[in-house]
Amino acid sequence: MAQAPPPAASAADVKGEPHTVFVYGSLMAEEVVRAILKRVPPAAPATLPNYHRFSIKERIYPAILPVENKKVAGKVITGVTDHELRILDAFEDVEYTRTRVEISLTDSSETMADTYVWSDAEDPNLYGEWDFEEWKKLHMKDFLAMTLGFMHGLEQPESKTRVETYQSFMQQQEPPASETKVEG
Repeated sequence: MAQAPPPAASAADVKGEPHTVFVYGSLMAEEVVRAILKRVPPAAPATLPNYHRFSIKERIYPAILPVENKKVAGKVITGVTDHELRILDAFEDVEYTRTRVEISLTDSSETMADTYVWSDAEDPNLYGEWDFEEWKKLHMKDFLAMTLGFMHGLEQPESKTRVETYQSFMQQQEPPASETKVEG
């Protein structure tokens, strides 16, 4: 499987300035951001025009792709350092490509931000619309545990990718087939 090319450098990369990142899924939860960055940078509500947030079959996190006349509600995180952006890149792994986008802020102003766009625009596993509030109720606790495991693994000499960590974590959460049968 071919690796995606590294994302294009943003203006902040070149100047060493803090980054602005638009988040729209699990990273809207402060607990997840804190687990990854070891702090919660300033954030504000924002909207990404002409994109849609999809659910992904057999995943509990979303994907975004460009879709004309749609919009994605999320947050803009400001003051992200170069080091923190590299950590976010590792967390988002090869499933996403960091992309520079124009977002709308609540005061109707617009600004540029980095965001993570699903790498496979033709993915047949994308469907419907992902719901953050539903995710918080049903999946945040397990996702946070997986995230903490991933972050611990990053510190190890032979760390797993976030996708590998997610897949092995979710396999551990599934009950054995014998427990899922219903006796009639």
